[in-house]
Amino acid sequence: MHFAHFRIPVKLLFLLSSRESPTLLLSSPPSSSSSEEEVEEIGGGGGVGVGEEAMLGGGGVSAGSTFPGFTRLCKGLAVILIAGFVLLQVLPSALAYLALIPARTIPFAWNLITAGYIEQSLPGVVVSTIGLLFCGKFLEPLWGAKEFVKFIFVVNLLTSVAVFVTAIALYYITTEERYLYTPISGFYGVLAGFLVGIKQIMPDQELLKIKAKWVPSLVILFAVAISFFVAESLSYLPTLLSGFYMSWIYLRYFQKYPETSLKGDPSDEFSFSSFFPEFLRPIIDPIASIFDKIFCGRRSEGSVESRGYTMGDTPLPGSDPIEATRRRERGARALEQRLAAEKLSGARSSEGVLGEDATANV
Repeated sequence: MHFAHFRIPVKLLFLLSSRESPTLLLSSPPSSSSSEEEVEEIGGGGGVGVGEEAMLGGGGVSAGSTFPGFTRLCKGLAVILIAGFVLLQVLPSALAYLALIPARTIPFAWNLITAGYIEQSLPGVVVSTIGLLFCGKFLEPLWGAKEFVKFIFVVNLLTSVAVFVTAIALYYITTEERYLYTPISGFYGVLAGFLVGIKQIMPDQELLKIKAKWVPSLVILFAVAISFFVAESLSYLPTLLSGFYMSWIYLRYFQKYPETSLKGDPSDEFSFSSFFPEFLRPIIDPIASIFDKIFCGRRSEGSVESRGYTMGDTPLPGSDPIEATRRRERGARALEQRLAAEKLSGARSSEGVLGEDATANV
């Protein structure tokens, strides 16, 4: 049998494992009219389930179009997480200088920053690395690299501060020294923040048959439940809860949107009570309204619903919940277009390989 008969499967395997760049879509001309029909089928009519297929790689997304989506920034941050874990294995004493130990935070204030990037266990670094790569794959293109880094830095810092204050308070309440001297570290707070960000952008998309808007709440509920059976819960639960809460505060009140120069997301779909079941929301809403007064000043519910954020009597354009909904729709469309581009790039590349092999066989 001629060797050329083996070339197609070999090249297809290479194609599936290669790292395609979405920019190839711009430089490669269409090979046939069937490619144009593929574009309409892939990108038109809302046929792509943005959340489910983009996050899980389902619906016909090949392996070659899934893994190349990891950004350089996320890969660099993943290297930092892995390097921190390796450092602890080589030099265990470094934990005392890099992790958050509340009793030593005052002289070692840098712990508030470094603790979030230090994983103490192999499962922890694996979960954090995978979560960073897959969540960052979709959040960074929508937020931009600068805002993505800012989000990680701010949420990580605020999470560490909240954990420090909580540990000190628990020590004074219980007088147990373990709250002061237990090393606390991990990327869990930022991971929880990523889930909150995904809820904000595409709340109704399904991830593993669960709507994205419920994923943060279910993760927190699961973490709290297993904390009753795991002795080491102190090392991760405060970080997870604080990251969840601080990321919501940042996205709700402080994240800037360049297209409108406004801050936050005032929509009802992203209110704090939206993380809870319907029957609990009448109890949660009055408590959560305190943050509106703290971060947004005094304003009536009527002004929020009719005008959103205001400056005097003049409404700020684009600051109402409708604009927040439009931002989420733009984010969903961006994800859909990105997924379609990766699909089309893979399809055209495979057509080129098959064409070359057909010519060689002739």
